[in-house]
Amino acid sequence: MSVDKIVQSTLDGAGLAYDKKADGRYFVTLPGTKKLQTNVWLIAQAHAFAVEAFVCRRPDEAHEEVYRFLLRRNAKLYGVHYTVDALGDIYLVGRIGLDSVTEEELDKILGQVLEAADGDFNTILEIGFATSIKREWDWRVSRGESLANLQAFKHLVEPERPHEPGSLTDS
Repeated sequence: MSVDKIVQSTLDGAGLAYDKKADGRYFVTLPGTKKLQTNVWLIAQAHAFAVEAFVCRRPDEAHEEVYRFLLRRNAKLYGVHYTVDALGDIYLVGRIGLDSVTEEELDKILGQVLEAADGDFNTILEIGFATSIKREWDWRVSRGESLANLQAFKHLVEPERPHEPGSLTDS
């Protein structure tokens, strides 16, 4: 089966939204929960099959800490790894030989892209955009706007409660 047919069969079987481009490129949208969607390019090249997924724009702050997190995370990823472009935007990328493209392998790689992009998204935001999140929270509170999609970051804006003697954490 050709790489083209394997890609289409895998994407159709998973019920994923995608656009096929004439040159063997597929633009795939993976649905998420924390990161609402992850856009992925699947590209059949002359000697390899490439996967490229945008994860997050360049962090506003704590770059070294964000990049350290990504490098450590790379050790646990299958088939893809984190990288940054010339602007500092964060991507997941991978390459496999054309003969290694099977429905099972493509499904595993797409699953890894989704797990990483969606699972790591809030951590990347907490480290690299904490000041912006706090500013957005304060602005919404001042205007009576919804905080629903910021609830995962509530701990960044609430002051820590003082330790009470005799509590369960008192050892």
